[in-house]
Amino acid sequence: MVLKRLSQLELAACVLLLAAITGLVFVAALMRFFGHPLTWSVDMAQLLFIWLCMLGASRAMREKSHLGMEVLVKYLSPPHRLWLEMFCSVVTLGFLGVLVVLGFQLAWLNRERTFGDSTLSYAWVTVAVPVGCALLAASLIYNMIIAWRERDIAGGKLVYTRVASDRDAPEILEL
Repeated sequence: MVLKRLSQLELAACVLLLAAITGLVFVAALMRFFGHPLTWSVDMAQLLFIWLCMLGASRAMREKSHLGMEVLVKYLSPPHRLWLEMFCSVVTLGFLGVLVVLGFQLAWLNRERTFGDSTLSYAWVTVAVPVGCALLAASLIYNMIIAWRERDIAGGKLVYTRVASDRDAPEILEL
């Protein structure tokens, strides 16, 4: 229940960010056409876009919607595939952990730097990466737990790859 509410909040934030970016770029183009450019609009659109990318990446991870390569993996049996995906997940979690730690350090270093023509701190841009990586890690851990718990159930589940049981399940994330 809590996961569903968080997912709905995440989806709502993504929808709002995309609408804000679209509206901002439209208004900026319109104002530029009339000879009154908004100098801060590009910076703000970039700021919103990085946050949209990070929230969207977390959502895609939870729904197993990221692009993948199955050239060799599709020939493995389900148990071997699960072990390979678990190994890749552990490596990915290590990388995400490094990005979280170093990202927060970078955000702290950039707190006094201003972002483009705005008066916003550049830390708002750089902090999107560690926050997004932490959300990605949480989504990945969630997928790993579900895959491990249901590994023996009729074909099992996988961490990254949708299986038949995933396709037949009702949508978890809806607005």
